[in-house]
Amino acid sequence: MLGRLPLRIRLIAGFAAAMLLVLSGAGAFVYLRVQYALDLRLDQDLAAQSAQLTDLVRARGPLPAAGRAGPGEYYQILDAGNHVLSASSGLPAGSLLTPEQLQRALRHPVRADRGTLLPISTRPLRLSAVPVRPGATPAAGQPAVTVAAVRRDQRDEALRELIGQLTLANLAALAIASLVGYRLARAALAPVERYRSEAARIAAGATDVRLAVPERSDDEVTRLGRTLNDMLAALESALDRERRFINDASHELRTPLTLLSTELELALRRPRSATELEQTLRSAAADTAHLISLADTLLDVGVQPVHGDTAPEVDLSELLTGLVGRYRATTGEAVHATVAVGLTVRGDATGLGRVVTNLLDNAVRYGAPPITVAAGLVDGLIRVTVHDDGPGMSPQFLPHAAERFCRADTARTTPGTGLGLSLVEAIVRAHHGELRICSAGVHHRTDSRFDLPCDHPTTGTTITLLLPSTADSRSERA
Repeated sequence: MLGRLPLRIRLIAGFAAAMLLVLSGAGAFVYLRVQYALDLRLDQDLAAQSAQLTDLVRARGPLPAAGRAGPGEYYQILDAGNHVLSASSGLPAGSLLTPEQLQRALRHPVRADRGTLLPISTRPLRLSAVPVRPGATPAAGQPAVTVAAVRRDQRDEALRELIGQLTLANLAALAIASLVGYRLARAALAPVERYRSEAARIAAGATDVRLAVPERSDDEVTRLGRTLNDMLAALESALDRERRFINDASHELRTPLTLLSTELELALRRPRSATELEQTLRSAAADTAHLISLADTLLDVGVQPVHGDTAPEVDLSELLTGLVGRYRATTGEAVHATVAVGLTVRGDATGLGRVVTNLLDNAVRYGAPPITVAAGLVDGLIRVTVHDDGPGMSPQFLPHAAERFCRADTARTTPGTGLGLSLVEAIVRAHHGELRICSAGVHHRTDSRFDLPCDHPTTGTTITLLLPSTADSRSERA
């Protein structure tokens, strides 16, 4: 039930409960201190009266008459049977002590009260019963216990007035504190409500909306607003990338699908010879293989991040050396490599191998020899570079080189899907690394994760990978 109430109401309820406990504790402390002071004065007067009365009875002297007693002072002389032998006027008939109190008073002094503070008693008394001769067995009809009594009216009235004043003061303090707390809670939660309403606008479809965050404040709510703005920016960026990806993928898939559909329609318009049908099927199979390759590449672009210590350790030195050797053997291209030994990262060996293969394919397809691969450890990071001496990329195209389906004008006549560098960037990012593209003195970083300076090639294109290292290494030439 309490969980359905607004947060500020729950805060005020908790604050009011805490304040009630504090005020009650403070009120109880004040009450007990005042009660102690009043009782101490009352007990001092009662002790003096009781001592005087007991001394007179023991000396068998004359007892004080009612008229000679102080205002509000009374006495009784009791025997062992709790019968009144003598008493001052103004007391009710019968003993002031109960049988149990009398039995204790025969052995040692007893102090007791008659009447209650609340509800109000008509004759409240404080009693002090003292044995006449402690330890002795009094004879029947002989004084056994003296009872001195004083009225508590003034003491009880003072305590009742104190209770009323404390109650009114505490209620007023609680009301004022609750009101102030409510206003403070409402003021503190006002930015949260504003964030909620703006988030509702965003959920309803509003775009380019950001939360209004004070620039000079740095409290918890302000930091929450900044974090939410960063999250909104990241979500919009991801949404834009996905929207572009869907549009580009639709465009790229439409062309081979249209060609495949056209070839099949033309083959069905009139009777064809076996040779013509075989040629049509072979062409359709090639288009289908292209579609499968394109779909596989699109799935690889959506690679998930590698999770730290749970990923297996990959010997990048061995991986690079093996890939470069096989590439030289299968393609006959002159690829020179300088790879330090002992370079290890945590991640996916297959994905990292595909990164290197794609970079070598791009260097061979769009660049010119010599093609060089270098890998080493720099400031705790593994730096892998692939360089070629080709014509390079135009400065206008460089920031878009790693975008999906993006191809330079000079590359549109060559085979490819425009997903090579996009796949490389996705795999490197999944390994918590950074991709850099430098061409003819122009540099582009797909991320600003690390502070290492960029390479400065004067010709050709240099692709740089920066990956977190798990071990030191020594330089070795391959």
